[in-house]
Amino acid sequence: MKYCSHCRADIVTTIPAGDNRERFMCSSCDIIFYENPRIIAGSIPVYGDKILLCKRSIEPRLGYWTLPAGFMENGETTLQGAWRETIEESQADVTVGELFSICNVPRINQVHMFYLATMPSEDCGPTSESSEVGLYSEADIPWDEIAFGTVKQTLKRFFADRKAGLYQLHHLEF
Repeated sequence: MKYCSHCRADIVTTIPAGDNRERFMCSSCDIIFYENPRIIAGSIPVYGDKILLCKRSIEPRLGYWTLPAGFMENGETTLQGAWRETIEESQADVTVGELFSICNVPRINQVHMFYLATMPSEDCGPTSESSEVGLYSEADIPWDEIAFGTVKQTLKRFFADRKAGLYQLHHLEF
């Protein structure tokens, strides 16, 4: 960021009065431009005893498998974002349920949130974001080809909770 979007003056990096960390601030009108973490909303789509996975056709991690998820849009809730991303990445219309995992990834300024979801049918298919989609039993998941640590750990906790017969909210740090 170089110029203020309000007055076009130069942006400086400084610690504003009463604050404790550097921020981008306008050198003229003193507006502070905060940078905050991005929220990734996604789902764990379940059909019978299988989980829906998507093979990424975009970077990052092109060609690796993931749960359907992506950046939230302004004006939507995390649940709405999870539902939208599931459709965008898999064409699967799901019923989104309870929040299952919150994954804090401070090194890249992200928070990943995954919701339990049910699929009323096996209907799903590739999209511009996913070259393949498929339903996988736990034994058939390509564990070495999972795109992100947040997805791998969420899946492992999902299967452990399912085996125990009790789903709980998981807070994870990466």
